[in-house]
Amino acid sequence: MKKYLLAACLLAFCSVVAVAQDGEGEGKSGFDKSKLFFGGNFGLAFGNYSTLVNVSPQIGYRFNRYVAAGAGINFLYSSYKYDFGDVNQNYKEQYGVTGLNVFGRFYPIEYLFVQVQPEANYTWLKYHFYNGEPDEKLPNKIVPSLLGGLGAAIPAGRGAFIVTANYDLLQNVRSPYGNRAFFNFGYNVGF
Repeated sequence: MKKYLLAACLLAFCSVVAVAQDGEGEGKSGFDKSKLFFGGNFGLAFGNYSTLVNVSPQIGYRFNRYVAAGAGINFLYSSYKYDFGDVNQNYKEQYGVTGLNVFGRFYPIEYLFVQVQPEANYTWLKYHFYNGEPDEKLPNKIVPSLLGGLGAAIPAGRGAFIVTANYDLLQNVRSPYGNRAFFNFGYNVGF
């Protein structure tokens, strides 16, 4: 069922792109580098018990007033040390994600958009125990995700602040996004 949902979403997006391109009569054809934009997510957090590194750049192209699409890479690493006071119960959890994504945006209103973002993420999870027990690892796995969301592009300088509310429609057990809606905040250069 999930495969059919993914295929239907991708087909619908491709149809929207094709129709939007046919309806645009600007007279200029071919690649226009002024329609490129760059952005993504970047985050760092360090503490006594936790570390988070997120580097996920994206590049996109604004085909016309209504449609934009692009691709990106994902890299996320997090670790958390659980300290219960008793050395026999303390452990460290390390989690990582690397992957690829493509996205499509449809702008029904100039600065508001609907976004679909299929992803393939390679995930790993490791537990390190401080009581001498051997480390435990879950099998590394490629996990598909299909993010659906609503967003706004707020013009600022030579780009736009991007705010999106997203939800992973596939709900894989090992999804890096969990089973709740989440928000992304970023900036696109060259909006």
